[in-house]
Amino acid sequence: MQKENLKKYNEKEIESLFSNLSLPSYRAKQLIHWIYKKFVNSIDEISEFSKSLRQNLSERYYIGQIKLIKRTKSSDGTEKFLWELEDNEQIESVLIPDKNRLTICLSSQVGCPLKCKFCLTGRIGFKRNLMAWEIVDQFIQVSKLLQSEDKKITNIVFMGMGEPLLNFENLVDALWRFKNFINFSPRRITLSTAGIIPAIKELPYKAPPVKLAISLNASDEKTRDYLMPINKKYPLVELIKTLKEYPLKAGQRITFEYVMLKNINTSEEDAYRVASLLKGIPSKINLIPFNPWEGCKLKTPDYDAIFEFQNILISKGFSVFLRRSKGKDILAACGQLKAYYSEKEK
Repeated sequence: MQKENLKKYNEKEIESLFSNLSLPSYRAKQLIHWIYKKFVNSIDEISEFSKSLRQNLSERYYIGQIKLIKRTKSSDGTEKFLWELEDNEQIESVLIPDKNRLTICLSSQVGCPLKCKFCLTGRIGFKRNLMAWEIVDQFIQVSKLLQSEDKKITNIVFMGMGEPLLNFENLVDALWRFKNFINFSPRRITLSTAGIIPAIKELPYKAPPVKLAISLNASDEKTRDYLMPINKKYPLVELIKTLKEYPLKAGQRITFEYVMLKNINTSEEDAYRVASLLKGIPSKINLIPFNPWEGCKLKTPDYDAIFEFQNILISKGFSVFLRRSKGKDILAACGQLKAYYSEKEK
């Protein structure tokens, strides 16, 4: 009989498991606590369970985990983790230190189907969606490594490999696990999307109230079509309309990410068009100088152009931040994630 991975089970399925074994419901809460709070690797480690119960469960189930292949540290303290999944596919996560914050950047897919011009991950192509447990396990495994260093993750961003909203059901399941199993505040979770309009409309009603970030990167349809082919399916004008109707609580803002590419999207006209597009949306704007990689023809703009772009938006009343990417020397910066195995397939 093939054993089942307990991390694949959601709360109702875990409760059903113990109900079928004629065991009290509190056993389900204990199991969840040991997996998601104590980060145990095996059922045998659950000391609250009797030896006979552990043996019984171990005959049918196991506690799965993604496998660390490589941990790389940047000169600025950023760390990149290469993971192998149970089917031998690979993904990457990034840990970003910043003053009192320690942010983990999670992947949601193996590869990515969007093929954005500025993103290295898109060159892999799409392999498959991550299951909810594989998304959460990136957090669990890094947290385990940090325990011996007396460090704790303070923030989560879905800005790793893949488009989170194209893996909607697993994403929502993972978000509820962070909230209910790990007790991680949704206010400290940011979900970044290229603009999957139907999923954006569903998100506030099916997921915990996480922060929303939009990968904008262009001020007009033609440029965004070129940079982000998904724009042909979900045009910029429809995306902005959707965001203007997005339910925000008092004080909440939508973050707009804008990768700056020399001679493509950094003109004064672009800045004024961005200001016009976002008028009326509670927002903040992150300007991200492009992070090049070997063989890429796109270029990073001069900082004078970036500062001029920023100043125009500020003059229009926007909160605008220049996001200096970390981990560039280990290909851990924005748009640079690409699991090593894909290089061998080229």
